[in-house]
Amino acid sequence: MSERRSARELLALVTDAGSFRELAVPGRESAPDGPLAWQGYDASRARAAERTGEEESVVCGTAEVDGSPVVLLAFEFGFLGGSLGERTGDRLEAAYVYAREHRLPVVPLIATGGSRMQEGMLALTQLQRVARQSALTREAGLPQIAVLRDPTTGGGWATLGAGADVVLALSGAQVGFAGSRVRPPDADPAAYTAQAQLAAGSADAVVRPEGLKPVLGLWLRLLSRGVAGAVADPSGGAGGAGARASGIVPAPVPAALGGGGLPRTGWEAVVRARAAGRPRAGAYLDAYFSARAALVGDRCGGTDEDGVLCGFGERDGRTVAYAAQTGTATRPAGYRTAARLIRLADRLGVPVLTLVDTPGAANDAEAERRGAGAAIAEVFAAVAAARVPVTTLVVGEGGSGGALALAAPGNTWAVPDSYFSVIAPELAAAILKRPPEEVEATAGQLRIRPQDLVELGVVRGISGR
Repeated sequence: MSERRSARELLALVTDAGSFRELAVPGRESAPDGPLAWQGYDASRARAAERTGEEESVVCGTAEVDGSPVVLLAFEFGFLGGSLGERTGDRLEAAYVYAREHRLPVVPLIATGGSRMQEGMLALTQLQRVARQSALTREAGLPQIAVLRDPTTGGGWATLGAGADVVLALSGAQVGFAGSRVRPPDADPAAYTAQAQLAAGSADAVVRPEGLKPVLGLWLRLLSRGVAGAVADPSGGAGGAGARASGIVPAPVPAALGGGGLPRTGWEAVVRARAAGRPRAGAYLDAYFSARAALVGDRCGGTDEDGVLCGFGERDGRTVAYAAQTGTATRPAGYRTAARLIRLADRLGVPVLTLVDTPGAANDAEAERRGAGAAIAEVFAAVAAARVPVTTLVVGEGGSGGALALAAPGNTWAVPDSYFSVIAPELAAAILKRPPEEVEATAGQLRIRPQDLVELGVVRGISGR
């Protein structure tokens, strides 16, 4: 169990000194004991106010976090369990409206047990108000970064929490749709934790409270920074239709990190791309970015950090989103996470860099059960629909459609120790009923070397040449 801090204590922990300003909230006249005339409700609210010093279960205001201006929604669990009622909805709606009017990101600091029983269905419908305000803020192109405190359950988790663009969870926090008093008696408590939500792809990071401010500050800097730059090539050469529509400068092509010249044969290209010691995604991302933050999970119950690294990074004072295959067979959760990343970057006006490196999509039975085809289709669609420019560098193996899904049409580049193929040479030979000794010759016929790809018009050029 994590240490429970009050709303004001957490605000003091994450905001720059003296920067928090509470927002004015609309007043609501209510009948004695609330809309349901629930006996003793007024007395319960009065005791909660005396105990916490707050008038409601959420404190809304503006502040700076590591220099980034933001609207904060801090829940006070000590006030009736941080539950949502009509007046809570009033405050949240007013804060979201203020954020849109002033073009500010929204950070909910959530600690709630759900909707307020003493207000019945009128309390539950506040979730619809919150969902509407969140959707309008999303449409306005403003980021939402949720912080899950102890506990985050019920509708607060299902709207403000799970619906955010980035989800940070405090270590030890109880997180789940079902609160501790309404779960099945035999439910495994480990399933309702911050760590479990991270493993299930529903959270992006678990953070200790003392480390929250710099992590939150980095995310705010990355997602809030206006992306400025010259209008892309009107011919569509530098980034395609997305760049023409958005006017955003594409992410620059990373420099090749591997040594050696161009491969002499197709089979040499395959051998070099598969070499154990060649630079992979981590090395390229470290060389490319001065700082980065990872986006983890497909929000559908899975993660694939072994297959695809996704997130946002800083390069030369700009933010660039990245989805980088790591050289393994990419699993459905990896494709869905990459699609989530590209859609978010598109909404926020951030250029995208993809690194292609996979022998192909995972094709085992479990991958099929997890919807491999649909997941790959999501990435194809996200790249095709992106209004921001997408830049792609093939840094290793380009294995068939599982690699092509992440490749930008018209703006894909390659490094010398890479290849891109419609199918692996071994599989091509098998399909053509050729003996194993003809695999190397088949690789040559497929024309998969970087220089072949340039000549064919599949890639624009070779990085570093």
